[in-house]
Amino acid sequence: MNRTLQGLTLAYMGCLVAVLFLAAWASPPRMHATSRIQIALAAGAPVAALRAWVTEEPLPPLSRGGAEASFSYASLAEAFGQLGYELNAVADGAAGVPRLLLAALPHDLAEVPETAERKNIFFRAVLPLVLRVNEEILAERKKLLDIRARLRAHHHVAQAERLWLQAMAERYETTPGDVEQLVKRVDIVPPSLALAQAAEESGWGSSRFVREGNALFGQWTTVDDGHQLPLARDEGRTHRVAGFASLLDSTRAYARNLNSHRAYREFRDVRAAARAEGRTPDGFDLAGKLGRYSQRGAAYVNRLRGLIVVNGLRELDGAKLEEREVRLGDGRPMAGLIQRLFF
Repeated sequence: MNRTLQGLTLAYMGCLVAVLFLAAWASPPRMHATSRIQIALAAGAPVAALRAWVTEEPLPPLSRGGAEASFSYASLAEAFGQLGYELNAVADGAAGVPRLLLAALPHDLAEVPETAERKNIFFRAVLPLVLRVNEEILAERKKLLDIRARLRAHHHVAQAERLWLQAMAERYETTPGDVEQLVKRVDIVPPSLALAQAAEESGWGSSRFVREGNALFGQWTTVDDGHQLPLARDEGRTHRVAGFASLLDSTRAYARNLNSHRAYREFRDVRAAARAEGRTPDGFDLAGKLGRYSQRGAAYVNRLRGLIVVNGLRELDGAKLEEREVRLGDGRPMAGLIQRLFF
């Protein structure tokens, strides 16, 4: 009996080993953390050189209030370089901006000396986010202007469009039915201004708030859950710094803040005046109306304007996102992977 059991056991173990061997042979090996993943342009892109290879370092699972990225400064710099993404070419109008929407900044950005190269990397990381949010706002603005034109001409406006106007009024905190007020609020933030504020508010990507909560723009909140407590607050203050699941969420909230909060009414008035005169809103001019964004007031305005001038950010106000979509090597669009990008 014992010999029979021993024989059956040996036979079972032999079958198990065979099955495991076949499974290992048939299945491709899992990618190691130091493997390299191809990021290529969408099918049909004619230039073979426009391909980037970066080290795969997956993001950990997102936690409420933000995510910590595990990719490095060096891998991001390499990816930008191999994609040919340079700010000088963008400023000259010779190239567009790749649709690379980062979920978070490199985990070691704060360890890199604050040099011109680090600042350049920071601007290249944030610019696509700003342009994407402006793209979304302009799509809403186009629809809004079309509805306004039909209302003025007493043409038909569908019930669905009227409901959309109500939802927009709630989102932008305007009086329901006041389309003119909505038009004044649903508009872009010039990239030059957004980049300057992101640099100042995040310490060029080194602050604890952006590292732990993707807080690019240092927005305050009085909600406790999921937001970050400042290490030092003035007596009587109860605010926290708002945390976000991704940098894109942070950028959207920043634009919504400027477009809706009563503290920035003059900002919106100056922007609307520029539109009425057929001019593109200017970040340097609009910075002058953001003294209430910081307790530093006029000093804060001067700082923003200095960042815009010294870094030549006005030249990026005409930047556009490329139409072609950057995809992962397996064909998935990167724009759809905001929460799962490894860089």
